[in-house]
Amino acid sequence: MPTVDIPVIRNVLEANEKKADAVRQRLAGCGILALNLISSPGAGKTSLLERTLRDLSGKLSMAVIEGDLQTSNDAMRVAATGARAVQINTDGGCHLDSAMVLAAMDRLDMEGIDVLFVENVGNLVCPVEFDCGEDAKVALLSVAEGDDKPEKYPLLFNLAKVMLLNKIDLLPYVDFDMDRARSFARRLNAGLEIFDVSCRTGAGLDGWYGWLERAVAAKRSGSA
Repeated sequence: MPTVDIPVIRNVLEANEKKADAVRQRLAGCGILALNLISSPGAGKTSLLERTLRDLSGKLSMAVIEGDLQTSNDAMRVAATGARAVQINTDGGCHLDSAMVLAAMDRLDMEGIDVLFVENVGNLVCPVEFDCGEDAKVALLSVAEGDDKPEKYPLLFNLAKVMLLNKIDLLPYVDFDMDRARSFARRLNAGLEIFDVSCRTGAGLDGWYGWLERAVAAKRSGSA
């Protein structure tokens, strides 16, 4: 009976960690805040970025690394806001890793950037397991999904610094218990910052923007 080579799995993760450290060092040298945006497909990651990039364009300089299996649709949407963007196509891969992010940074003009967003492949499992050198993971959960997602996919909500409950304009039409979702998430992570938002109407986004500006200030001061 063949044996399972466990060190191979360990080495894959170790190699990713080394590249993640290289990403962190490079971003730290530039004073750039890096955020890894993770959600299920269709939860609204790109819509959140479009609103954020437009609304804060006069306050922060931002760039985006877009991750998708195929197409550059989301990168084109982001670039239409005037932000710098680069696309990563994983060709079937279910997540981004630190080597991909490091290579994308080589193709991106980082001069004067305050925030680098990494929009990960839509998936609540694999993207969480691979460190991309970010300062924080941001979990995005839409009310069109089940309110038990934090309980079913705990690692993301345990590691994230922020959870955005998106599409609250749909609450009258869906069966989603906001208190239940928050309770599940806070059991995993008592310090989790939670914002109820609608990228369509703009409701609640001021809270997210305030957190983002504070995080940028903390990064610049070296306390992030």
